[in-house]
Amino acid sequence: MAATAFSSTKFTQPLPLNSTRSADRPLLFPAHSFKTTPSSFLGSTHKLSLSRAPISPSSSRRSAAVVAVSEVVKEKKTKSSASLSNLLITKEEGLELYEDMVLGRSFEDMCAQMYYRGKMFGFVHLYNGQEAVSTGFIKLLKQEDSVVSTYRDHVHALSKGVPARAVMSELFGKTTGCCRGQGGSMHMFSKEHNLLGGFAFIGEGIPVATGAAFTSKYRREVLKEADCDHVTLAFFGDGTCNNGQFFECLNMAALWKLPIVFVVENNLWAIGMSHLRATSDPQIWKKGPAFGMPGVHVDGMDVLKVREVAKEAIGRARRGEGPTLVECETYRFRGHSLADPDELRDPAEKAHYAARDPISALKTYMLENNLASEAELKAVDKKIDELVEDAVEFADESPLPARSQLLENVFADPRGFGIGPDGRYRCEDPKFTEGTAKV
Repeated sequence: MAATAFSSTKFTQPLPLNSTRSADRPLLFPAHSFKTTPSSFLGSTHKLSLSRAPISPSSSRRSAAVVAVSEVVKEKKTKSSASLSNLLITKEEGLELYEDMVLGRSFEDMCAQMYYRGKMFGFVHLYNGQEAVSTGFIKLLKQEDSVVSTYRDHVHALSKGVPARAVMSELFGKTTGCCRGQGGSMHMFSKEHNLLGGFAFIGEGIPVATGAAFTSKYRREVLKEADCDHVTLAFFGDGTCNNGQFFECLNMAALWKLPIVFVVENNLWAIGMSHLRATSDPQIWKKGPAFGMPGVHVDGMDVLKVREVAKEAIGRARRGEGPTLVECETYRFRGHSLADPDELRDPAEKAHYAARDPISALKTYMLENNLASEAELKAVDKKIDELVEDAVEFADESPLPARSQLLENVFADPRGFGIGPDGRYRCEDPKFTEGTAKV
């Protein structure tokens, strides 16, 4: 394995719920020097401590190649007077991150308004609060890289470059949407942007992402396409990590050293089920080393920390060094969906994370380090407000799909199933039901 920030055999102790993670350094200690003792990780009953456990020669050899966390998760403290070379981002990078996060937040807030006005139907899951994860990872990708999302997919689509007009129109069910109005909120897809879909059922996107990563490896190693270094990001939540597809695909990706990063958006709740009540060990990142890949726990409310970890994980995949499992501990500021009254979560827990708003944190960092002025950031806010307003107007004025579009892209040959040679639905023919039972 090439020397990277992942090459140190270090474990990190995740921080408890009532700590302010961005203000504390994670505790690092050598691999294998751990045992479980009563304490808490987000309310769990165990933590890692500094008692040495027996090590077999075979496990010692294995640990040299399998690491659990990157040193880049450490806090990189800088002062306002520090030189630009010591900063985590340039001004241009900071403005790009800020604009993408504000776009995600403003877009989702507008979705809530449109949903309650009856412009959208079905279930709509918003991403408010989790913007640091999408922005921190996706803005590092190339156009050819792929993203596989979940039912909470609007902001992933925006970060990957799908126009706000196309995403909003899809939510409105209009022909100008990225799926011509047939996908809706939970099924965003764009071939042009290599967004391979949002997936309504948890876990079903992970095999698709694994297949996309296999495609990249096959093209490079078998078809000898030397310039094919494409990487796939698979996004999913904490609830998905108890599903079989998750474990099967981690095994396959590690076995074949696929260029994929598994990104867990651990927002601590699977609808109304607390993560701590649903899994035997809430530290999801530890499942990475179990399959022979690095596992990383990072503060998902800090876009700069997410970005540093994402650089390493994406770089490893692009260099052919295999997959990485990254657990981003984040929080959604709204209910599970817009149909969820959000009455199950503790108000104190919600207030704790609201105070750690990732957009506010980035704004503060940029102002304190003279990367941008208040006027520049307000100009970004104004630009995004206008962009989102334009997307709504465009979606509202766009036409609805024709009824004849209903079976398109559903069956391989729709004319052989539900549409006759004349282009009309067979079921509209009075003779269609002849010989069948009347129910």
